[in-house]
Amino acid sequence: MARETAPRPGRGAARGAARRGRAAHATAGERRGVTKAILRFNGRAFVSVKKHRNYRLFFLGQTVSLPGTWIQRFAQAWLVYSLTHHSALAVGLLAFAQFLPFTLFSLFAGVVVDRFDPRRTVINTQATAMLLASTVAAITLAGVVRPWHVYVIAFLGGLVQVLDAPSRQQLTYRMVGRAELQNAVALNSSVFNASRIYGPALAGILIAAFGAGICFTINAVSFLAVLAGLLMMRPQEFYPVEASTRPTMMRGAREGIAFALQSREIFLVLVLVLIVSTFCLNYNVLLPVLAKQTLHAGPRTFGALSAAFGAGALVGGLLAAAQGRARRSLMLLGAMGFGASELLLGPAGSVWLACVLLFAGGVSFTTWSSNANSIVQLAAPDHLRGRVIGLYFFAFAGTGSLGGLISGWLVHVGGTRLAFFVAGIAAMSSALVVGRLMRAPTAPVGAEAAGERLSPQAAQVGGAARR
Repeated sequence: MARETAPRPGRGAARGAARRGRAAHATAGERRGVTKAILRFNGRAFVSVKKHRNYRLFFLGQTVSLPGTWIQRFAQAWLVYSLTHHSALAVGLLAFAQFLPFTLFSLFAGVVVDRFDPRRTVINTQATAMLLASTVAAITLAGVVRPWHVYVIAFLGGLVQVLDAPSRQQLTYRMVGRAELQNAVALNSSVFNASRIYGPALAGILIAAFGAGICFTINAVSFLAVLAGLLMMRPQEFYPVEASTRPTMMRGAREGIAFALQSREIFLVLVLVLIVSTFCLNYNVLLPVLAKQTLHAGPRTFGALSAAFGAGALVGGLLAAAQGRARRSLMLLGAMGFGASELLLGPAGSVWLACVLLFAGGVSFTTWSSNANSIVQLAAPDHLRGRVIGLYFFAFAGTGSLGGLISGWLVHVGGTRLAFFVAGIAAMSSALVVGRLMRAPTAPVGAEAAGERLSPQAAQVGGAARR
């Protein structure tokens, strides 16, 4: 009679333990792989902060100061909207006042930037901006503020920005050199747009609780951080650049324009920037109306919408910082995505859908703008860089006054649906046309307008040779 054999005790448990061990080992390996990928991403994304002390100080100062800037922008738009009994045209006039100085003077600002030390220029512009913020805070807290006061402060702030914006870009180049320029430009954009996340959200809470005056006060104090960083820099560690001549204002502006017209690539990039910026960047006009009239909400929702765009722009900026090189294909793809998000935002009828679309628009916006900025800067020679950057900011902000009025008029005629529809069509069609004219090249952009590739190693060698 056969004897039944019982299974050896523990064999099944041992097999199960072995399987669990292999699974745990695989899971641990996956975690290590993810950790390594994150570390590699951080190493690429923040290389400028790690390598350059001067840029690290600048980066940290901006991290503290720029949220205050967004708090003030939010508060100015909401204050004018409230003082004028919810007039979209009045908010459009605020945008007109803010961007009119770019229209009038940005073509000549680059000549000034090429003449003077960019660090000293930025110190002066930031100190002036702090004074303006203190002024509007005082009259608002005193209860005597009127719409025209805000318009005047916005215009004077625009005058400051005409010099500040190209000087910051020139200073960024001097701090990091050619090799990390794309990385630093994208990080600057990331900090700027990260401030969109909590700046407007905090402003909405502060306005609801204390009024707009406290917002202006916070911005005035925040300038101390960036001023401290600028004063602590070591000028001897800046990358040297070719000395610029000192032409007259008209001659200097003509030289910059002539160079941009001769470079087909720069010209097409500036055309794309001009169109997208004119029709698509008027959120300071559109979002208060979208929150109040379309979504029937208040300042908290306005803050949430602005924060959603800022979150997307932060993600896009970090991705652009990690890519290392500017690419035309990403610039065009970003412009297309930005236009598509605005086209879909027009009929959006809920807060959550509007936030999702604004997040996607933020990712696309930073992808487009950071690549466009770097392409223009890397294609410019040292002695003309300030003037070429001035042209870029003329295209980026010079028609902001006109764009604000157009958006305000479109909202007045057909609501936010019409305004976002026009913006989306303008961005997508211009990206398609410029892409066709460029024949949509995908190679990385280097130092030359023809689009030759510049490796980080070659750029570092060139930077060391210029030291």
